Amino acid sequence: MTNPQQQAGQGIPEQSPASAFEGPPVGGPGTPAPESAVDPGNEPTVQFALLPQHRPTSMDPVELGFTPREPVPWLGPVLLAVTGVRVAFAEQFGAYLDKRELQGAFPTKIYDEHAEDEELWLDYISDLGDGFNATYSMAWLLAQKSLRVNTTEDHQDDLVLTELPRGKVLVMGGDQVYPTASGQEYEDRMVGPYLAAYSTPEPGETPPSAYALPGNHDWYDGLTAFLRLFARREGGHVGAWQTKQTRSYFALKLPHNWWLLAVDVQGEAYLDDPQLDYFRSVANLLGPDDKVIIAFPQPSWVQTIEHPRGYDTLGYFRRKLIEPTGAKVKLMVSGDLHHYARYAEAETSEEQLITCGSGGAYLYATHGLPSKITVPPRRPFAIDTQQKSFTLRKAYPTKSKSRALSVGIFPRLPWRNPGFATFLGIIHTLFLLSLKGKAHQLLSFPAFLMIGLMIAGSLFFAVGLSHGMLRRIPVLLGLAHGIAHVLLGYAGYFAWRELPFDDQAWPWPGVLAFAIYGPVAGLIATELVALYLFLAGGFRVNLNELFAGQGIEDYKGFLRMRFAPDGSLTIFPIGVDRVGRKWEPKPRRAANTPWFDPAKPLQPKLIEEPIVIR
Repeated sequence: MTNPQQQAGQGIPEQSPASAFEGPPVGGPGTPAPESAVDPGNEPTVQFALLPQHRPTSMDPVELGFTPREPVPWLGPVLLAVTGVRVAFAEQFGAYLDKRELQGAFPTKIYDEHAEDEELWLDYISDLGDGFNATYSMAWLLAQKSLRVNTTEDHQDDLVLTELPRGKVLVMGGDQVYPTASGQEYEDRMVGPYLAAYSTPEPGETPPSAYALPGNHDWYDGLTAFLRLFARREGGHVGAWQTKQTRSYFALKLPHNWWLLAVDVQGEAYLDDPQLDYFRSVANLLGPDDKVIIAFPQPSWVQTIEHPRGYDTLGYFRRKLIEPTGAKVKLMVSGDLHHYARYAEAETSEEQLITCGSGGAYLYATHGLPSKITVPPRRPFAIDTQQKSFTLRKAYPTKSKSRALSVGIFPRLPWRNPGFATFLGIIHTLFLLSLKGKAHQLLSFPAFLMIGLMIAGSLFFAVGLSHGMLRRIPVLLGLAHGIAHVLLGYAGYFAWRELPFDDQAWPWPGVLAFAIYGPVAGLIATELVALYLFLAGGFRVNLNELFAGQGIEDYKGFLRMRFAPDGSLTIFPIGVDRVGRKWEPKPRRAANTPWFDPAKPLQPKLIEEPIVIR
């Protein structure tokens, strides 16, 4: 690394000489190593005091030091409202909250500590800070010193390399926390699980490095919490992984003329001047023999239907900074979409486009992915830009499996989002009472207001959450959805009239309506929404909500990359069909091992055959 300013041992938990034992937290996590632990050599090597390592005996937050969290209920009304307000503020005042310009005062570094290595293993994971089970399952796998993976399903008898050593470098590709960024959310949803999986390295072992690229959820507070966690000047850590970056973007010089350039751009935003200057200095070091990996916050190559100008910034970055050097972009990798998808050049397969946002957040559909794409999707400002055709080579889960999982919206929507069902129950109960208010008039003024509210809400749900769609399709679907709720409300009204509750003295009719009618109407209305999402998903409308509403924790994964002595890059896409649900504490085990093991062993596998790039 150029100009290393890492303080060895900063904030790392102490290491016992051989094994940990159960006991009180003597010198527990967060205690810095003494001055004598600093290695004066060129490469910082952490040495740890010979003190007991605290290891919890249960999932009690008091013992853990953080609170394991449930997956985010994405369709909960309170969460939707709070997140919507924060997103609106981020979009309206993003230019004022953008801290990238201020990062020009931060140290400028190109991280080259592994550039001369003969061989290097690197891990890439993205979209990780959600529920504990999924996030910790991935952290547990990443922390294993050597990971044994099953062969791919298509080649059960074709044995490939199954022992994959832990990466010396961990790259987090975006959305390290959900739903919005804050210090507490980072602690509970990402830092805590990774600390529990790998709290300290083995004695004498150099800790692996960690670098992080912010995603849109990291941006909701203007990168404040992200920069505090990952870009601390004195160095920091996430578990035993050492953070070294000083900005929200970075460049890694890797062995055998490989480079990884992580670009911080959200949506259709511009490249700020300090970031452009930084990557211009990197470009000055590139030449025709260099091979480049671009890490981007979102896979704009497949999002141009929803965001027609989404690729422009990435195209500008390649056209202005990379192509003039003669260096070849061999791989573009991103998260943001919570699945695995790989596109390769249709004819030569020389360049690969990989989405791997499977680090912990809810599963996103793959059956909406186009089979072929053109990159760049349209002629940008330079008319001489060459367009390339790419074909979808692999998706995980498969498109057929993704379609089958769509049916799960019916049982999972009310189960995962009880607040959403409660909210719909309140709306339908108010509609019922509005019909009863004026001598059972079927279209009183209060009823008219409730009808307008239901149709307007359904339209916003369809149009406002389906970016870039042809407006006619989501408008028609939204209208049909709203009318269906109105009809359901009238059906409920006529059914309620047949029951003897209206004969009760005031205020019992209203109380009984909320107590009896509300829960039943809420459940039926939730299933109506589920039906709408299932049908609308076939038109790629509310496809995100179709899967966000289910909160599927399974089908997670990450990339393990090997930079070989012959100069090739081999990518091992690792997937897990089912994450852990129950965890067994290991308080007496060695300090460098995970605090908890899955009660049922995880079954990591190769999603597809290893991808070799030369």
